[in-house]
Amino acid sequence: MLLYIFRRLLNVVTMLLVVAMITFGIFFLVPLLQHIDPVMRYIGKNASPVAIAGLKVKLGLNEPIYVQFWLYLKGLVVGRTYANGNDVIQCPAPCFGISTQTQAPVWPTLLHDVTVTGSLAAGAAVIWLVFGVGTGVVSALRKRTAIDRITMVTALAGVSLPVYFTGLATSAIFVYNLGWLQATDPNATLTSEPVAWFQGMLLPWITLAFLFAATYARLTRATMLDVLGEDYIRTARAKGLRERTVIGKHAMRSTLTPIMTVFGMDLGGLLGGAILTENVFNLHGLGYDTLNGITKNDLPMIMGVTLFAAFFIVMANLIVDVLYAVVDPRVRLA
Repeated sequence: MLLYIFRRLLNVVTMLLVVAMITFGIFFLVPLLQHIDPVMRYIGKNASPVAIAGLKVKLGLNEPIYVQFWLYLKGLVVGRTYANGNDVIQCPAPCFGISTQTQAPVWPTLLHDVTVTGSLAAGAAVIWLVFGVGTGVVSALRKRTAIDRITMVTALAGVSLPVYFTGLATSAIFVYNLGWLQATDPNATLTSEPVAWFQGMLLPWITLAFLFAATYARLTRATMLDVLGEDYIRTARAKGLRERTVIGKHAMRSTLTPIMTVFGMDLGGLLGGAILTENVFNLHGLGYDTLNGITKNDLPMIMGVTLFAAFFIVMANLIVDVLYAVVDPRVRLA
């Protein structure tokens, strides 16, 4: 297992290098396709030629692309110093570059905003796993009953309705009309105002979880129905085991394998930024940084979020592959 994990970690490093190369290539090519000098995004179109030349030297934009890419990779590991005369910008490792909007290193912004995205993804993940998997199991055990039909219709609605619709609709109903929940306060944090933070995050959690819970309910139901038809389930029942043991110990293990696969991808993607949910509820997380970077052509910020999201996705896949052996003994034997 340790050798397997080591090999997968090497694959993670290789994958991140490929993603870095592609994103850096896009960063280099986009200004050329738009016929815009990259330094203009930092200094403006009315700057003097002397100021433009000086800023190019400071940011390293006067170097060939392969030198720029090497400096970018080096900055991710050991940091980087942008200097021109007395003007110095320290970019600590991992240095994702200097934002064209704030003129500051991208990494501190990402490090601050990932806490918002992480809390949103973690809270929603708990809700959608509990309700999605639980609903799918109940529907499979009560196949073709009223409960099964109601839950599957609800799940279909959850899959079909986009987040920006359910978010605005639930806010209008439960916050502004009924007053049961509070609007999200971007300034409230878990450490400073835990009660206000929890009340404000509850609706974003439910809204985001509703979309994923619907998918997990349908997936769990379909997988559970297939597992319940297997020979070892019939054997367990023939041996006189209690139904709770048959479902919880035998059927759920095989059912959880595809659920873990999807869960790893979903959670890794969400940690890269839940763009629509953060935008609807005015949460300044990685999704907000992505949208803001796209609208303002802040390419270093876009590159930073992309690499951040790629790291979360590949690490989530690695963790899920290791957990396979814990859940399913057949994987451990293989």
